[in-house]
Amino acid sequence: MEDLTTLEAVIIAIVEGLTEFLPVSSTGHMIIAQNVLGVESTVFVKAFTFIIQFGAILSVVCLYWKRFFRLNRTPLPQGASALKRFLHKFDFYWKLLVAFIPAAVLGLLFSDMIDAMLESVTVVAVMLIVGGVFMLFCDKIFSHGSEDTPLTEKRAFYIGLFQCISMIPGVSRSMATIVGGMAQKLTRKAAAEFSFFLAVPTMFAATVYKMYKLFSEGGSEIIMNNLSALIVGNVVAFVVALLAIKFFISFVTKYGFKAFGWYRIIVGGIILVMLLMGHDLRMA
Repeated sequence: MEDLTTLEAVIIAIVEGLTEFLPVSSTGHMIIAQNVLGVESTVFVKAFTFIIQFGAILSVVCLYWKRFFRLNRTPLPQGASALKRFLHKFDFYWKLLVAFIPAAVLGLLFSDMIDAMLESVTVVAVMLIVGGVFMLFCDKIFSHGSEDTPLTEKRAFYIGLFQCISMIPGVSRSMATIVGGMAQKLTRKAAAEFSFFLAVPTMFAATVYKMYKLFSEGGSEIIMNNLSALIVGNVVAFVVALLAIKFFISFVTKYGFKAFGWYRIIVGGIILVMLLMGHDLRMA
């Protein structure tokens, strides 16, 4: 028996593709979408929201493939050690790894706690509002970015620490990492692009981990029963994310984050009001 219909999979995947790289919390929006659609939060559905992120990260690789598959060929001073030459050559991937490590460690340590928070629409609504209020002012707070600022290992690590905040549903991985980059004196565009690149190892690891947990808990039959939903979900998330990334880079470079802040506050406020009035956000 399928846990998700094709239509439900398509709708949730559209939400994922639209919101994954925008600072509005894709996880939070997918939780809201599931509740509105009346989708039961089964083991597969929880895994589905992570697995379809694979389709979204492929859009980053596709759009930025020339920059993603690159080696640093700038010369080093003579006498540099073999390790320094290696790290210099793979500089881009090394900094991605440095930024990825904090979330990887905390994700493994607090996996069950994170899964428990994913059940709460209230947590999503509150964090949408809190993050939204912050985004109204973050352009002024972090307005000193320079195109000449290099992305060092230290800066990459700090961005990785900011990414850990996004483990709370409703925060937004994109928002946390972009703000982290701007706090390290990167421009909005540079911070956003590094956020996209960092999404690749982060979301790939989350997808693999969820697949592993699903299979280790006897989920091979669940996967087979819902294989079409997984395929459709990844394809839709890929296509929609391609369009969303192009829009976001252009918009945020020109206008900043204030519009996204107001959007978060309005959506979070509506959800809280509905919850306080006794609605469970389910259509079915």
